Amino acid sequence: MSQPTSRPKVDLARSAIILPAAGSGQRVGAPVNKLLLPLRAEPLLLHTLRAVARVGAAQVVLVCRDDERPTMAALAASAELSVTFAVGGATRQESVANGLAALAPEIDIVAVHDAARPMVTPELFWAALASAAERGTGVVALPAVDTLKLVEGTLVVSTLDRSRVWAVQTPQAVRVTLLREGYRQAADSGLAVTDEAGLVEALGQPVHLVEGSARNIKVTRAEDFAVAEALLQGTIEKGLMTVWPRVGYGYDVHRLTKGRELWLGGVRIDSPLGLLGHSDADALLHAICDAMLGAVGLGDIGRHFPDTDPAYEGIASIKLLSHVAALLHDKGWQVHNLDATVVAEKPKLAPHVPAMVACIAEAVGIDEGMVNIKATTNEKLDDLGAQLGICAHAVALVVPR
Repeated sequence: MSQPTSRPKVDLARSAIILPAAGSGQRVGAPVNKLLLPLRAEPLLLHTLRAVARVGAAQVVLVCRDDERPTMAALAASAELSVTFAVGGATRQESVANGLAALAPEIDIVAVHDAARPMVTPELFWAALASAAERGTGVVALPAVDTLKLVEGTLVVSTLDRSRVWAVQTPQAVRVTLLREGYRQAADSGLAVTDEAGLVEALGQPVHLVEGSARNIKVTRAEDFAVAEALLQGTIEKGLMTVWPRVGYGYDVHRLTKGRELWLGGVRIDSPLGLLGHSDADALLHAICDAMLGAVGLGDIGRHFPDTDPAYEGIASIKLLSHVAALLHDKGWQVHNLDATVVAEKPKLAPHVPAMVACIAEAVGIDEGMVNIKATTNEKLDDLGAQLGICAHAVALVVPR
């Protein structure tokens, strides 16, 4: 039995992933595709796409209904994942066949994965793909833990030998030539299967298993959303992150000048000199904003609040910080803690630090104990030491909310 690997042992440049996503919400009692229903305040599909984006496969084929393509394209963009679209069929088998037809010519190995399995990890993909590259197939599965009965209606016919029974999951990786042959034979014979392993079995070819994960559940019924939600939350609480905490770093510097108020950390400080900038030029808050944005890959404050936009002229930077915190929240993240250092020769900032901490904590929505502000000088060295400007450095740790 193959074990998941921590690094890819396969040529990802010749590997692809097919995601059948053309289902409905019938079994969860919803009028829309269940993949678009919220899981931890975001569409279920987005969680799967983020996991797939971390695999690094050369091509990802998303098989969906035409009317849902714009929505799913937006989700793929949010996950920073480039996808090829294929039209969904009436059955999963038809959908995967359409996805197979959309593969680039250079693809040798393909992994088919249920889009409704959002807890999948890159390691499971890599193990399945590596097995397929070496042996032709790599199907993720788990040994059965329940006693299994063969039945007719409600009557038990026999008890299966549990030691020989495995529950098959996805991804299921297969050499492209082998899978295409399986689909050709199925089309000729009218064979209907529920997974790719069934097509390979019908060819008389061996199917090799890769050890899966009990966390890799398929969201099928309404109650499965609650289970997936608990699993996602549990990964955060236990440190077994499916989505790891992320760290961002921010830096900002502004020139000191006469005729400007000095704002740092959202607090106005008495000073004959203020910082020059399009907004109130609060270097500390700008550094914190950049740290938070950087942690989740959302660029910097210049991208979100350009100094060419008159709407931000003279704006209080604490408003910008609140907006950034809301952006992170919408993306499924929250700040765990902030640590920042302000470098200024004058004025003395230590007396103002408690007020800065309180202001920042309120804007970000975290406890004051999770905000740390340090003030230091540059020992009269270079331009900062000559009181020509003030700079700030910040680090933000963010976690899935």
